[in-house]
Amino acid sequence: MLSFLLIIIASLFFSGIINRVKSIASGRKGPGIFQPVKDIIRLFRKRSVISKTTSIIFQIAPSIYLASVIMAAMLVPMGQGKGLLSFPGDFVFFAYALAAGKFFNIISALDTGSSFEGMGSSRESLLSMLAEPAFFIVMGSLGLITGYTSFHEIFTAFYIGSHITYALAAITTFIFIMLCMIENSRMPVDDPKTHLELTMIHEVMILDNSGFDLGLIMYTSCLKFSIYGALITNLFAGNTPVLLIIPIFLLVQVLFATAIGFIESFFARFRMGHNAQFVLVLTSLSLMVFMGALMIVGKLN
Repeated sequence: MLSFLLIIIASLFFSGIINRVKSIASGRKGPGIFQPVKDIIRLFRKRSVISKTTSIIFQIAPSIYLASVIMAAMLVPMGQGKGLLSFPGDFVFFAYALAAGKFFNIISALDTGSSFEGMGSSRESLLSMLAEPAFFIVMGSLGLITGYTSFHEIFTAFYIGSHITYALAAITTFIFIMLCMIENSRMPVDDPKTHLELTMIHEVMILDNSGFDLGLIMYTSCLKFSIYGALITNLFAGNTPVLLIIPIFLLVQVLFATAIGFIESFFARFRMGHNAQFVLVLTSLSLMVFMGALMIVGKLN
């Protein structure tokens, strides 16, 4: 329960910290930290405008999208405490819970009959498909090192105490950060502030969403950020007592949001044709984690 509550709390200020860092980096005063949450609350108070060309899929997709991410958040542990749900192989269920929500988000965009939203859906599905192996290789490698297959047992058994484990933790952190950026269609694969349909990915998919439904989609993105921040926290402090894990978790979330703010401030978005190459590089890095895991368990001499 603690991990789920902390993820919910972190989601309330995560996007605000990103926007604040981007404002400071560009020399602007910028909005307050809780402005994104205020915007979401304002959207919750509005009715959704639904096109006559859409079906029931378009109406239920935002709720299913949010529910899938909430289900994934329930699987994430926090220090020595388990998640609300914990079982062998739960990281596989975690990945496919997120994939189920992404699937409904994609077919919701296709349901509008818009060629622009269909174009964004194809791009989103391609990047998600290419990013999935990196997550499974990393988690499988950590499972190989520890001998367990659940989030809680993997993170509590993973001990960082040698040069190899330090390197593996650093590479895994980078992969988690980039996977989070891809999952949320942020820089450097997509620019959330662009308004040119030909170059957008996620934003063009939700052009027909408005009001309450748009608020659900925006809050779901905030939840995804805090979930990946929780995974990074567990990677370095998976065996930390509950009372100590809370400040560590909040510190990691702030550092994670700050890093994303700097990435989006000082990195240019890749050309559309280079996005697939970048995602495949993450898979190559995950294979380095796998090779390191083989060295640790003595399978590679």
